[in-house]
Amino acid sequence: MKIDLFSIGPVTVHGYGLMIGIGVICCIIMGMKRAKKYGLSDDAVIDIAILGLIAGFLGAKLLFVIVEWKSFIADPLSLLGSQGFVVYGGITAGVLAAIIYCKRKKLIFLEYFDLCAASIALAQAFGRIGCFMAGCCYGRETDLPIGVIFPESSLAPTGVKVLPTQLFSSAGNFCIMFLLLWHYKHRKKVGDSGFFYMLLYGVGRFFMEFLRNDDRGKVGVLSTSQFISLLIVAAAILLFCWKGRKPVEKEVNVNTGE
Repeated sequence: MKIDLFSIGPVTVHGYGLMIGIGVICCIIMGMKRAKKYGLSDDAVIDIAILGLIAGFLGAKLLFVIVEWKSFIADPLSLLGSQGFVVYGGITAGVLAAIIYCKRKKLIFLEYFDLCAASIALAQAFGRIGCFMAGCCYGRETDLPIGVIFPESSLAPTGVKVLPTQLFSSAGNFCIMFLLLWHYKHRKKVGDSGFFYMLLYGVGRFFMEFLRNDDRGKVGVLSTSQFISLLIVAAAILLFCWKGRKPVEKEVNVNTGE
């Protein structure tokens, strides 16, 4: 729960940014190692990661501006800093960038989506730890022993115990990562693991929203993220039913020949 960790001269290392950086690095390393193991291009994984990072940053910021449009109009510069993102905007923009890249390189997007889904969940898990350190995405007030009190320098309310929803989300994303690592080895059709990620994250995010207490925008009685979660879950179910996907060929470990 500390925004600024330390400074080296004029450079200050922020907890949120550090966790995002760790998550991205772990995501890329995992993706490259698994790409080599399952006979896909590790260079493509790096390219997709870089494009996804850039597009994801812009998409997450854009959706945040849309959600906080009134605040943006009142003070545009206040929302264009290093804080203030909506994860779904980043995921959507990152996926679109990956689809365009795969199409241009004549690669099958769903194969890389399946492979990288676990890595995406891993990056999100570290990112939520960064949220906890910054105090954003905080939960409702509580008297439970698991409640935390954030310091005055954080983005969360001070002086009251709130649910550490950031850590709940982080733990959930780690669980999703392990489930996807297992699922990838047992998938029947190309796209199964990617769609399973959409389903798991969409359901988890929908229910997590009930515990959060930060301003996230509204679509009727739902938060913006809950509304998007329902769309993501519906899309995942429809994609699972898509009969045009090809069966998964038995992966060959390029290092052992098995």
